[in-house]
Amino acid sequence: MAMDLELLNAQHHAGLRQADLPTEEPYFVQIVAAEFAAAAATCPIFLTKNPETGQFYAGAMFGFEPGENLLLRDAPGRCAFLPLDLERQGFFLPSGGAIAIDPGHPRFATERGTALFEADGQPSQALRRIQHVLGQLSVGVPETDAFIQAIVARRLVEPIDVDLSFDDGRSLSLGGLYTVSLDTLAELEDAAVLDLFRRGYLQLIFAMAGSLKQVSVLAHLRNERLAA
Repeated sequence: MAMDLELLNAQHHAGLRQADLPTEEPYFVQIVAAEFAAAAATCPIFLTKNPETGQFYAGAMFGFEPGENLLLRDAPGRCAFLPLDLERQGFFLPSGGAIAIDPGHPRFATERGTALFEADGQPSQALRRIQHVLGQLSVGVPETDAFIQAIVARRLVEPIDVDLSFDDGRSLSLGGLYTVSLDTLAELEDAAVLDLFRRGYLQLIFAMAGSLKQVSVLAHLRNERLAA
């Protein structure tokens, strides 16, 4: 769906406010490499392919199907992980470095939200946070693409089938997901492994592999929700 973006500035958007993020979040959200450690402590990390480009990207999974989020931030006992790509909803960073907004985004349909500009026209704390988030994404997306290209080149990416059965008798099979192969990693020559280590990629590989245990945690949470 096409969006009419507007460059954000204090003169035209002096009274603009942003609402809190919606509690219903996507079940699979793109993340960047710098988020892997925090994500892996809460949810599975997979690679999947962009349907338009065919290129891999990394994503954090919060549920097993559209409309399902088993890790809502107010859920008791769950660690809050808010992906940068969710936090910046409604905000964009087109070429040139200036922030743009989608004025039609529901995040801005509010009169009681947080102001983006102070009375003197300076960015508010909320807008400074958005600036930081967009800056992290502008650096993180190409860094993550480079990581993915490196592990693809070394044939470390492999498809993974996720087959689940739940207490209500329902079964789900998730396709189109990929992970890293630790078996293939163990077969690499020392020089290749050292190169991955020097580039900080081994840490990302082990974060992805370790995050797979969160699949069973999500399944347990789903069964708890069914029981409730």
